[in-house]
Amino acid sequence: MSLPISCHSDLFGTLGQIDPMHLVAIAEQGYQSVINNRPDFEGGPDQPTSAEIQAQAEKLGLQYAYLPVVSGSITPEQVAEMARLLKTLPGPILAFCRSGTRSANLYQMALLAC
Repeated sequence: MSLPISCHSDLFGTLGQIDPMHLVAIAEQGYQSVINNRPDFEGGPDQPTSAEIQAQAEKLGLQYAYLPVVSGSITPEQVAEMARLLKTLPGPILAFCRSGTRSANLYQMALLAC
């Protein structure tokens, strides 16, 4: 399964909402960590929860972090936490949200904060 991952560097990519089954392809593409930037149920009851995605990620040996961010409301604390995750999680790292844009914006802000 080919996923439309936007590669921002050799160590960071973004993607829109994933399902737990997508994690196999993400791991096969070499990603070591996943950051979920989408709040649970933002997309309604059919959106996979953070806990569901985390359970599958851990089964596959991926590191997982949940840093939910409301679209258009990124806080300085969230930028600082993203910067910390980028420094401490094994790479490459894949971050996702509804479309990938929020994760990309958070990534760019975290780079500037470093």
